Amino acid sequence: MNTNSRSRSRLPSYVFDLPVQELRRGYRSDVYFWRAKVALEKKGLHPAVTMQVFQKKDAVLCGIDEALAILRLAAGRYRNAEKAFGLFDQLIELKQRIRRSFLEDSQQYVDCIQRRTEITRQLDDLWESGYDSLSVEALHDGDQVTPWESVMHIRGDYSLFAHLETLYLGALARRTRIATNVSRVVHAAAGKPVLYFPARFDHWAVQGGDGYAAHIGGASGVSTDAQGEWWGVSGAGTVPHALIAAMKGSTVDATRLFYEAYPDVNLIALVDFENDVVKTSLECARAMGERLWGVRVDTSETMVDRSMIPEMGMFRPNGVSPRLIEKLRTELDKNGFQHVKVVVSGGFTAERIRAFEQQGVPADVYGVGTALIQGQWDFTADVVETEGIPCAKTGRRFQANPRFCRVTDEDFRS
Repeated sequence: MNTNSRSRSRLPSYVFDLPVQELRRGYRSDVYFWRAKVALEKKGLHPAVTMQVFQKKDAVLCGIDEALAILRLAAGRYRNAEKAFGLFDQLIELKQRIRRSFLEDSQQYVDCIQRRTEITRQLDDLWESGYDSLSVEALHDGDQVTPWESVMHIRGDYSLFAHLETLYLGALARRTRIATNVSRVVHAAAGKPVLYFPARFDHWAVQGGDGYAAHIGGASGVSTDAQGEWWGVSGAGTVPHALIAAMKGSTVDATRLFYEAYPDVNLIALVDFENDVVKTSLECARAMGERLWGVRVDTSETMVDRSMIPEMGMFRPNGVSPRLIEKLRTELDKNGFQHVKVVVSGGFTAERIRAFEQQGVPADVYGVGTALIQGQWDFTADVVETEGIPCAKTGRRFQANPRFCRVTDEDFRS
């Protein structure tokens, strides 16, 4: 978690690669928010409101900078709504044609791209930004927040941003979930590196923001380049099981092949392919010597490693058990491979990591997947003032937050 968020610049809006035209048109919003905006505009109504955003758990806040980008790029109105709506319909039709023509007709694809650019320019000309007329106060990504604490206030003409509620709440909910989960795992790991490994368990399109949220939560690394894009790191990882299989089941050959292709990255051998991690780890260490940075143990919960069979009876032997890691560390050290680090993965949670640490299990790095994307941290937005007068649904009220920072253009680094 970022412990000095006050001194940090906010991420610039271009980082998020937002589908700006779709956000402005309400295409990705709950339709009732879009219709509320249109209804107000048709009657020429411009109520000045205070919108208050909060959630109901202890959490590590993330998604604020993304929410601000949504407001900066998509708060406003069309100068000629009827014309803009027609152009937008053409834009969506072109979007579908571009997907079809990419594989079928290269010239049509180029023509559609050019036409899309023209329509986008026309829509930009029709758009009147309303962000500068709004006043926004907010916390920072990385701030620890409590239940019901306000994380953002948006003040201004409600018709300018009514259509954006779905979008900024969704960004806050997902990013806060990731950051909070990662923070709890990092705390449990007591200073040992935590690698963010859930890419294969979720949709590819969420990787950029989720990787950034993992960074805010304290993750030491990510597994895809996309996950590191927003904060400037590359993906890292080990030899996959599939490569070992492709090398006819030889972990040593797969590890050597990997090293020869990528000699400048930390070499980590995945050592559970034969379900004998001690034997396989020693084979890799002898073959690679000082070049081997670490070994990763990923034994399935349904398996018992061969090295555990003679010792069974007094502990739970399946999966990546504490005793398995203790035995692996002992054998590596006994054979002169004290430099080889032990990475563990496979079903790790904050509770399981905490148990490992309390028992003094000699794991050096934790790779965590599914546990980091589970749970819910839902955000809510309420109008709590209208024309400066308290006006909120029953049970809600304006809540000031002395930790708020006024959002200005100077906050965004380029």
